[in-house]
Amino acid sequence: MILVYITCKDAEEAKKISQTLLEKKLIACANFFPINSMYLWKGNINNDSEFVLILKTVDKNFRKIEKEVKKYHSYECPCIISIKASDVNKEFLKFIKKEIKD
Repeated sequence: MILVYITCKDAEEAKKISQTLLEKKLIACANFFPINSMYLWKGNINNDSEFVLILKTVDKNFRKIEKEVKKYHSYECPCIISIKASDVNKEFLKFIKKEIKD
């Protein structure tokens, strides 16, 4: 299982991406919440409000998720990171595998 971490410009973008990935059964669950971000971009330090998405899925779906996210994401260079979740309770892993597309 993996977690996919994505930053979005606002709640609407996070919802749209989540909805699309859920409908395509590429993820079983999405969490999103507001964050404050500071980052370097084109030589400048930026301080913005964003929403972060944490998606739960299986490893093999990462490239498909990345492709879909890029279709709907507003950023020129979106952050799309896969984080391996090596320790997962059996019941939750069973839920994830049951809900996503093979």
